[in-house]
Order: sequence, then structure tokens, then C-alpha cells
Amino acid sequence: MSNFFDYVSGNYDQILSLLGQHLYLTVFSVFMAILIGVPAGILISKSEKLSKPIIGLTNVIQAVPSLALLGFLIPFIGIGSTPAIVMVILYSLLPIVKNTYTGLTNIDHDILEAAKGIGLTSSQTMKKIQLPLAFPIIMAGVRISAVTAVGLMTIAAFVGAGGLGYLVFSGISTVDNNMILAGAIPACILALLIDFVVGRIESNISYTNKKGTTTAAVKKKRFVSKKVWIPATAVVLVLAVGLAFVYPMVNAKDKITIGSKNFSEQMVLGHMLADLIEEKTDIEVDRRLNLGGTQVAFSAVTGGDIDLYVEYTGTGLVNILKQEPMTDPDKVYDIVAKEFSDQYGLKTLEPLGFNNTYTLAVRPETAEQYDLKTFSDLAKVSDELKIGATIEFNNREDGLSGLLDAYDMKFAGTEAVDGGLRYTALENKETDVIDAFLTDGLLEAFGLVVLEDDKNFFPPYYAIPLVREDTLKEYPELEEVINLLAGKLSDEKMRQLNYKVDNLKESPEKVANDFLKEEGLID
Repeated sequence: MSNFFDYVSGNYDQILSLLGQHLYLTVFSVFMAILIGVPAGILISKSEKLSKPIIGLTNVIQAVPSLALLGFLIPFIGIGSTPAIVMVILYSLLPIVKNTYTGLTNIDHDILEAAKGIGLTSSQTMKKIQLPLAFPIIMAGVRISAVTAVGLMTIAAFVGAGGLGYLVFSGISTVDNNMILAGAIPACILALLIDFVVGRIESNISYTNKKGTTTAAVKKKRFVSKKVWIPATAVVLVLAVGLAFVYPMVNAKDKITIGSKNFSEQMVLGHMLADLIEEKTDIEVDRRLNLGGTQVAFSAVTGGDIDLYVEYTGTGLVNILKQEPMTDPDKVYDIVAKEFSDQYGLKTLEPLGFNNTYTLAVRPETAEQYDLKTFSDLAKVSDELKIGATIEFNNREDGLSGLLDAYDMKFAGTEAVDGGLRYTALENKETDVIDAFLTDGLLEAFGLVVLEDDKNFFPPYYAIPLVREDTLKEYPELEEVINLLAGKLSDEKMRQLNYKVDNLKESPEKVANDFLKEEGLID
């Protein structure tokens, strides 16, 4: 536990910043869900024909996995806070709409007849009778949505929106429980706090809590408090929304955005490029790191949500361009550079130097037991072993499916385990083989045996910076600055940098900055 407190004390600035992002994203999303959900609930309470399709639609949305919903949203609205907010709004609608509808339609019919009898119009009945009576049930729906939204918003980090999920995802990828807890514990506290605040709002405003009030002074105090509190809250929310849209526009001058995928190496490279650009130019850099897999990062750069990120030649050739694997690194680079420019308007800069190709790794005792040195050796006993590979590796043509065909492998079982968790599963003997990159620092940290790809199935994966051509047109100095890194990172250097993050628990920012200083690229 002392290690956890040491981590928190050393990173409290980052944790507080991410907590602030998480709070803003959650409150704004729930507020928008209320603005949509309550009127929708009122509407369907007046129309039986609309109630079933609208409630049915919100039920369907709730049933869609959150990551799948994000995947659907990214091609249309890009990355960042927008898809995360839209996702949470959609998930928050069901309890708000349903509770509003239920509260309004379950009011005693005699009360409504009495309201009609004294001459109240339909809108007056809704405002003076139905909404006050339904308020506790409506607020119960809001509480459910608000608490759920805190947990859902951790996924915002998957698309570069920030929040506490950044620590959770980073901790998973580096097998760092302290980092996971540093994100999870504040999220739990935030959920409890929001539940408490919404509960207090409900108890202060609900008509049911006014029954025991007899003195005029108390009534007046509550009335005045409410009159002050509600407009003040509205002003704060309006200002927050306004700042959310105005701030990026005011600060958009001479600013580019750098992205990365969701593992240590990518985050180190993202910080490396950002530090170098900020040192050598007057350009401000927005860092959208830890975005997710290849498709998220590539969609972000082609969609203009980010200006550049580091890709790999083999991934570009096979996974993005859907071409057959090749073993000639120069030919792969030339094809990727040409096609990315022609099809996507992306400039492929000079390779950084290292080849982060795929490999397979096993525990030392497994290698000794079966005398494993190569992939061909593994193929002979694969029916006795289970492989735990990343989701992306399982779904790539240059990944598991192609590998099984090339080596005639037939594993006893296949488990999809993402990030650093696959190393933990291997160590706990839940799996026997994992996919890895040659530069993974965790290979050294877990003392694994790396097998040789003796048939050269995997294509070369040289790291290459991809930059939008329109960004280079606006900031032509970027190409020369980024190319200062060309050839500076060997396989061994990159593995050591990853090891510092994954095992020594240094931050990607520090590792990147230290390397640039050691190479004399920044002061």
C-alpha cells in the first residue's frame, strides 16, 4: 500500500488534472441527458403511440457495448471528448426517460381529474401537479444515470478525451496496479460524491420534504435558497459549456495535435515528438496519447482530429492497405509512403530506426520442457498449449490467422487478452504463449523466452512518423524537426526505453525527455 501512496504523492498534479477532466465530462454529459431525457419522457407520457418505440430505442442503445458504440461514433464525429460525451448521453437516456414516463403516468387519476375540475389547463396541470409529484422518481433516474456515467466516462481515454480512464488504461498496458488504483479509486469516490450531491438536490427541492415544515421563516429560507441556487447553477453550467467551445478556438493558433496508440512505446514516441517540436519550433503541441488500436489512431489522423502519430510499416502495408505481407523493408516503406500520400494525404517521414515486428514468447520452463527455439518448434506442440494474444493480433491478417496457416499451428485454446494483462495471464499459467513486439520492455521484465520467426512470416515493422500533408503545408518546419529522430532508435534502445516505463515505472514523459537530452536533441 505504501507504493500506492508514493505513486499518488509523486503524481498528484496529473491525477487532479485528470479528475477535473473526468468531472467536467461527466457533469456535462448528464446535464445534456437531462435536457433531452426529461422532455422526451414528458412527450411520451402524453402519447401512448410514441412511448413504446422511444423506450424501446433507449433500451436498444443501452444494450450496445460501450466500446462498440464508440467505434460506431468515431468515423462520424472523430476522437476526443465529443464521442465520449455523446456515448454517455445515449447511455444515460434510458433511466431518465423511463423514470420520467413512469412518474408522470402513475399519478392517481383522481388528482388529475380534480386539477381539471378546478380549471387547470393541460400545461398548468403538468407544471403544478404532475411534475412535482413525479419529481422523486425522475430524480431517481438522474441519480442512476449520474453514477453510471462516472464509470462509463473512464472509456473516454480510449479516444483521447482524458479523464481518469487514462490512468486505468495506462496501468493495464504496463501491468502497474498502483496506476490502475490511482484512476479507479478517485472514480469511485467521484461516483459516491455525485450520488450524494444529486440526493441532496432531490431532498431540498422535492415537495415530499416540505410536509413537515410549519414555520413561515423556514419556508421562506428554503424558497430564497432555491431561488438563488437554481439560477446560479444554470449560469455555471452555461459558462462551462461556453468555455468548452470557446477555449479551443481561442487557443487554436500555431497548435498541432499528436496522437499515439495505447501502449508504452507509442506513448514514449508521442512525448518524444511533442518535446522535440516544442523545443525546436514555436508550435504548441496538444498531446492526445493512449488512443486505442491502429484503427482509432489512423481514423483520427485521416479525419483531422490529430496531425501526426507514429505508425509501423508492416501495419500500414497489411492492416491498413490490405496488401500481402512482404519481407523487403525498403519495398514495404516505398509502397506505404506512396499509397498513404495518394489515398489519405499523409506524408511518411524517415524511419526512426527500430523494427518493432511481432514475435511469440513463452515462459522459460515451457521453452525448456518442449525444447522451443523457433516458431516451427512451437507448431509441433501447439495442440498442447494455449495462446493469449491481443484482440488486434487475433483479428489481423498478419496476426494469428495468417500465422496458424503459415506454420500449421493448432493451439489447444485461444484467449483474447489485451495490453499488459496478457503477460500477467502468462505468468499465472492461464496461457502458455503470447504475442509480443520485439521491443516490448515487459519481455525483459518477465524474463520470457522469445522465439525465432524462422519462416519470416511477420513483415518488417519499422516505426515511421505519419503527418497530414495539409499540416506540413501550414508548418513546413515540422518535417526537418521530426526527421532529427531518423535512425536514432535501435531495437535495443527502444526496448530499454520501454523497460524503464513498464518495469522501472518511470513515466513515458520522463523517459522520452531524458532520451532526447542524452542524444543532444534538446537542452
